[in-house]
Amino acid sequence: MSAINTIRVATDVGGTFTDLVYFRTDPVSGHQQVVTAKADTTPPNFERGVLDVIARAKVPVREVAFLAHGTTVVINALTERKGVKVALITTEGFRDTLEIARGNRPDFFNLGYRKPETFVPRHLRREVPGRIGPNGEERAALDLSVLPAIVADFRREGVAAVAICLLHAYANPAHEARVLDEVQRLWPEVSVVASHQITREWREYERSNTAVLSAFVQPIAERYLAGLKRGLSEEGLAGQLYVMQSNCGVDSIERASRIPITMVESGPASGFWGAAELGRLIGEPNILALDIGGTTAKCSLIENGQVRIMTDYWIERSATSAGYPIMVPVVDLVEIGNGGGSIAWIDEFGKLHVGPKSAGSTPGPAAYGRGGTQATTTDANLALRRINPEYFCGGAIEADLGAVERALAPLAQGLGMSPVEVARGIVRIANHNMVNALKLVSMNRGHDPRDFTLVAFGGGGPMHAVALATELNMRRVVIPRAADVFSAWGMLMSELRRDYFLSRLTTLDASHAGTIDGLLGETAANALEQFGAEGIAPERVKFLRYAKLRYENQEHHVEVALPDGALDAQTIAAIASAFHEAYEREYTYRLDAAIEFVGLHLVALADVGKLQPAKLPTSGRTLEATLKGRREVDYATQGVHAADIYDGALLEAGMRFAGPAVIETSGTTILIHPGNRVRIDDYGNVIIDLGTDGAATQGVQP
Repeated sequence: MSAINTIRVATDVGGTFTDLVYFRTDPVSGHQQVVTAKADTTPPNFERGVLDVIARAKVPVREVAFLAHGTTVVINALTERKGVKVALITTEGFRDTLEIARGNRPDFFNLGYRKPETFVPRHLRREVPGRIGPNGEERAALDLSVLPAIVADFRREGVAAVAICLLHAYANPAHEARVLDEVQRLWPEVSVVASHQITREWREYERSNTAVLSAFVQPIAERYLAGLKRGLSEEGLAGQLYVMQSNCGVDSIERASRIPITMVESGPASGFWGAAELGRLIGEPNILALDIGGTTAKCSLIENGQVRIMTDYWIERSATSAGYPIMVPVVDLVEIGNGGGSIAWIDEFGKLHVGPKSAGSTPGPAAYGRGGTQATTTDANLALRRINPEYFCGGAIEADLGAVERALAPLAQGLGMSPVEVARGIVRIANHNMVNALKLVSMNRGHDPRDFTLVAFGGGGPMHAVALATELNMRRVVIPRAADVFSAWGMLMSELRRDYFLSRLTTLDASHAGTIDGLLGETAANALEQFGAEGIAPERVKFLRYAKLRYENQEHHVEVALPDGALDAQTIAAIASAFHEAYEREYTYRLDAAIEFVGLHLVALADVGKLQPAKLPTSGRTLEATLKGRREVDYATQGVHAADIYDGALLEAGMRFAGPAVIETSGTTILIHPGNRVRIDDYGNVIIDLGTDGAATQGVQP
């Protein structure tokens, strides 16, 4: 068996580090060999960080069959306003849709409130005559005669990208497609995108803003992905290059370059998809997934093995800003500015805060010794001896404990506390912030955290997981193998995925079963045509079908899974029952009212060589052989305890022990609290059962 074409690689560009996971099938034993690596993220030339981490891992690029890539380039370009000058073409009379926006002003009692500034100034928003109705019928003919003058003005203004969003294009994109073709004919070199290429859902403001933001980042993303592809080609990559999408699937680099807005949350999506796949592997279908990196903490809820995908996604939404909607399929998540690099600070009232500002990778936490002077969560964990200063970042960095002490000193002075007490406070506040985020995706959505298992990953997830699970009264914590690069691992578990949405109002009853069936068939045929054009045979494609439903005359909908096969009176009744249950779980009540079908959501999946994890071989090593020693560890609310220190790289399937303990790996530290019971499963994951009932058994189990 040749080693050629057996290598699979995933890279994930985060705010602080660029991660890599590299799987290779051993040609002799058939075992999966896993290599992980980290390198600094290198803005603005993110592709350099990717090539750096590939070189650091010594990946034989010429032998790579599959490379998946997740990136923050799109979200960074949006939040930092580093896109291009963009213009908008819309229907006559709707030039100010972006300006009017929605009435969802969060800072309601602020008389000086101002809506977020649009990405397109008014003089670059232009109109074309013509009108499509909400049923898809043409009400007024399209007049393209105004386009030459509009395009000429855009050229003079230095516009680099054009967004097109016409009224009711979700119902019939014919007018929008003609405007798109004409702009491309008049100005072949400009970047242009139409809303129907991104989504076929209704809501004009959201569709308009999505088209604008996609156009804003399209040249940046295209240049970045082209540079990445060129760099990898120069290294000899002959395998397939895929880009992680926000919908938990991968897509071709060519399609991602055309519609880059679908990558807006690609990194977090891969981690949550990995958590769902891990849950299926180990028999844990209900999961609260938590990803703590250097800059942020992100969490999502997985129920019955399914990651929730939504299109009601907003960036920059806060207590004082309405933010900007992006109507693309994105994993349902909550993100807060609390990571390992989050900076601790004291406000004018003498109150301690942690985050959202981060030290990033440069200069990084004070312990990095790169000039950082402000204490971070990582520095606090070092001061409490949770992290081994002699094995900091897997021994790659020598921890600067003097800098940590100097960073904690002004906080201690300002609060009138000792540095150790301040460090405990930093950890507790960071934990409190993350508990609130976990509540937002569970309790606020009608779910009890006690019914779920916490899967924690990222560089900081294993450090804080047990404390968070304890606060939420959860029963179990799972720390995945290679948790620090788990998002990259999730990419290797992904399939090529595309989500199709179509808005079409009709009553949900037996008489309309044929209409809904027809919409599903039409959308599926469109998906198969797209996949076929890319050489993917129909038998490789599978579908998941969902309906967007609401009580008649309500504003928003609930998504419900549809059964396979043709719809009839019996299946319509089952769908209605499922809707009532889902609605009641989310809103605590149900109505005796007619149900309306708002639209469909069709997921098309194609296997592109998804990784099949293998059980790890064992050597018969004893638990004692994995012990590195003991040290005093401060557990904050549980006091200081002498903890056993284990070498995570040496732990094998079947080993069991009890806390207090610490498991050290090259990429993260797993904190085991007093009373916890630990076992290593067949795949190398660390399973932590909380509580003190029952005695943990020491040593390797037969």
